[in-house]
Amino acid sequence: MSPGGSTEAVTVRVPGKINLELVVGPLREDGYHELSTVFHAVSVYDRVTVQPASRWSVHVTGPFADRVPTGPDNLALQAARALARRRSRRAGSGPVRIDIDKQIPVAGGMAGGSADAAATLVACRELWAMDHVDQDTLEGVAAGLGSDVPFLLRGGTAIGSGRGEQVTPVLARGELHWVLWVGEGLGLSTPEVYAECDRLRAEAGSTDLPVPQPSGELMAALRRMETDEVAAALRNDLQAAAVSLQPLLGEVLDTGLELGARAGIVSGSGPTVAFLVGSQAEAIDLSVGLAANGPTGDITRVVGPVPGAQVVQHHRTPSPPPPGPVRGGPLGPVHG
Repeated sequence: MSPGGSTEAVTVRVPGKINLELVVGPLREDGYHELSTVFHAVSVYDRVTVQPASRWSVHVTGPFADRVPTGPDNLALQAARALARRRSRRAGSGPVRIDIDKQIPVAGGMAGGSADAAATLVACRELWAMDHVDQDTLEGVAAGLGSDVPFLLRGGTAIGSGRGEQVTPVLARGELHWVLWVGEGLGLSTPEVYAECDRLRAEAGSTDLPVPQPSGELMAALRRMETDEVAAALRNDLQAAAVSLQPLLGEVLDTGLELGARAGIVSGSGPTVAFLVGSQAEAIDLSVGLAANGPTGDITRVVGPVPGAQVVQHHRTPSPPPPGPVRGGPLGPVHG
């Protein structure tokens, strides 16, 4: 905390993510699939504000607010409580009010809930002046909350392994331009999509799966940040399952490619569809084309990679003035 006032609230901005690659391996003993994924943070943001309160609570505004739970299942609330337990009985770690301005699509494969959890961890660490909690410790707490949360603390572009929670940054210079399409009411549950992936693989006889590894082609393309090379290397093993459950996604992908996108991919378990384009001008053209010719959906132009959860505002109350001669009061100046 800086001198001149006490922190009463902290606001953190956090991006959503798309998956440039998602390789799904065999089922693990803990019920998760072994994964290799390449996360890519993009410029659609939630803002999360935390402040001390008499009880724990979550309040959500924004276009997707009605789809966010505000009870004990809310991941941001779980994040705040998890970090509070790290403080034990030290002063200042009591209940907080969490306000979320929700701009990242919900249940869209963009890790919106995980983003809010990451933002809440950063905000509470700042609010509670937990200088002893370093980034590695914070990422350990994050990993206990969900597979995507550690990445959204970092942002950028990174490889996720294990069940996705083990994050290694990827050297990627420059930026990529994307157009995102999100259909209303097309929420796909992640377990449902994985189950459909398993079913499709069993049906095709593809059950002997190697341990997944990141693609060398994608790593090389990201180092050069060459759009067409990245486009050729995009991969999502869950895409066929998502399209099987929501055939409209196949129509969207076909329409975007016909309109000139360099590539299209379902993000994570869907149903967000991310189209890679070569420039801002191409992004504008594709957005207009999708709005005129594609299935109805929310269309957003974004760039990536962008940083992860970052403090953007402290709300402070002024410290009381130092004691000294009285020069004024409620009745006006004092004349002596």
